Amino acid sequence: MGADPVAAVTGDRPVGVAIVDDHPVVVEGVRAWLATEPRLTVLATGDDPDEVLRVAPDADVVLLDLRLHGRMALDKLAELSAAGRRVVVYSEHTDPQTMLAALDAGAVAFLAKHEGREHCVATVLAAASDRPYVPPALAGAMVGDPRPDRPMLSDKEREALLLWFQSMSKASVARRMQISEHTVKQYVDRARIKYTRAGRPAATKAALLARAIEDGLVRPEEIGIYRSQATHDRPTP
Repeated sequence: MGADPVAAVTGDRPVGVAIVDDHPVVVEGVRAWLATEPRLTVLATGDDPDEVLRVAPDADVVLLDLRLHGRMALDKLAELSAAGRRVVVYSEHTDPQTMLAALDAGAVAFLAKHEGREHCVATVLAAASDRPYVPPALAGAMVGDPRPDRPMLSDKEREALLLWFQSMSKASVARRMQISEHTVKQYVDRARIKYTRAGRPAATKAALLARAIEDGLVRPEEIGIYRSQATHDRPTP
């Protein structure tokens, strides 16, 4: 089994999570879910992102309800992402347009509120170690969407993207493909340019993954899955 990618980021300490939601019952439910995973600890909760992060400035992951006090929080999401926060959007709004808008605004993952503990825990663990995770709602919304503006990627570009989605860094992709890290970056950048030219920009890793899933270039089951069972199975690197 490979080394735990979460430990590679946080060391021996648990991943610190900040929960932002304006429904106390949801906050307590999510807190209880995350408490089942010893690699996670909830540092602060509340309905105001700024106040929550004043209490927990060192949170590794922010779990953010996309709709706060009756308003969509895409601007706040973009602000937090631009400040370097790993934001997982947690929302009941699961139409593909909303999901992509959140990913384009910088969310590292999108989790539907009807999805259960296993997917919540897995998504937060993946976000903490900069790995994508594809919960069922996101996969279902993205798979098989026929688009006339689908860009054509080369086999090497697709391979580099797939390994990058599965890995923590372009350096690890370079080792796997036996090429330079610069070449991996070129492959990823070319894919981004092709999507931009098609009128479907993908500025973040999560957004690019969503685009690739939409177009059938990557299947959700090809992306590494985190497990949160008591045995703490680890994915092989």
